[in-house]
Amino acid sequence: MIALEKRPEPSQLWSWLTPPLAVVLTMIAGGLMFAALGKDPVEAIRTIFWDPIFGEFAFYYRGQLLVKAGPLILIAIGLSMGFRAGIWNIGAEGQYIIGAICGAAVGLAFYPWASFIVFPLMILAGALGGFLWAMIPGILRVKFNTNEILVSLLLVYVAEFILASMALGALKNPDGAGFPGSRNFRSYPSGYNEEIIAGSGMHWGVVAAFIAVIFAYVLFARHQMGFQIKLAGQAPRAARFAGVNPSRLILFCLGMSGALAGLAGMFEVTGPAGQVSIDFNVGYGFTAIIVAFLGRLNPIGILLAGLLLALTYIGGEAAQSSLGLPAAAIQAFQGMLLFFLLAVDVLTNFRVRFGKREVA
Repeated sequence: MIALEKRPEPSQLWSWLTPPLAVVLTMIAGGLMFAALGKDPVEAIRTIFWDPIFGEFAFYYRGQLLVKAGPLILIAIGLSMGFRAGIWNIGAEGQYIIGAICGAAVGLAFYPWASFIVFPLMILAGALGGFLWAMIPGILRVKFNTNEILVSLLLVYVAEFILASMALGALKNPDGAGFPGSRNFRSYPSGYNEEIIAGSGMHWGVVAAFIAVIFAYVLFARHQMGFQIKLAGQAPRAARFAGVNPSRLILFCLGMSGALAGLAGMFEVTGPAGQVSIDFNVGYGFTAIIVAFLGRLNPIGILLAGLLLALTYIGGEAAQSSLGLPAAAIQAFQGMLLFFLLAVDVLTNFRVRFGKREVA
């Protein structure tokens, strides 16, 4: 008989082993999937993980690595605050979209005014948009005890509808010959999130992601709110006895995650994406959940996990173009990472026991 026996204390060894082991298992399972699709699994794995860093076009891909990692890290840092406290914001994709719409709307409202004030106003609008969108599940949870998982997830589809409406209506480019989408921010210097160092991929969104990592590290390690977040997640009853206000904690965690997701959307729409379009969102809000758990909800771990997931984005696009792999296979490959992470993570709190079945 094989049984799972709960450990007296979570295993620190398995806690550290889980992420790299999940990556290895994902490579093995992904290789089998690629082989089933008629592709060389070794070449596919090499194209995804090796070529973007050490391949022929590594210089270009390294710049793209920061472009892809920036929003993932920024959103995952916000999600980690709630996840540590047992507050499950699954709707970061919607907050990302609304932040992008609000930031872009402010910038386009000032078009073509050339002033250094425009971009800071767009940053504030993006953060505020994501914050207010996250407050919907937050207030409903506090006032009516609704499930924030369902509410935040369903709001993603509402945000996608608003995005399509904006791209076809209020934010549509009046000089776009009838095509959907807003003006391109590349032609509007005051509202364009350009690279700080040309060719490096380092734009203001990446800078914000690094600042968020430092802020979260200090919050979790040195601030009273970080202690309350950790206590609420590990021992909710003890947190109440310690005077932690659960309503305030819920609103803080959801508000911070929404604001950071909104910032990620604003930096993305004014930089790499360049405009508000129907297909603007590419799933960063959902992929950031994988980043948060792969990084063990630790800011430094999230930084490394964000770079790893960004690598799968870049390598996946390269594999699609060079090997003909379908986009769905790359998405499934990324999903495997979360699956194996959660599966192996069971061994952090449980040990496997082998023995004979007892006769009644």
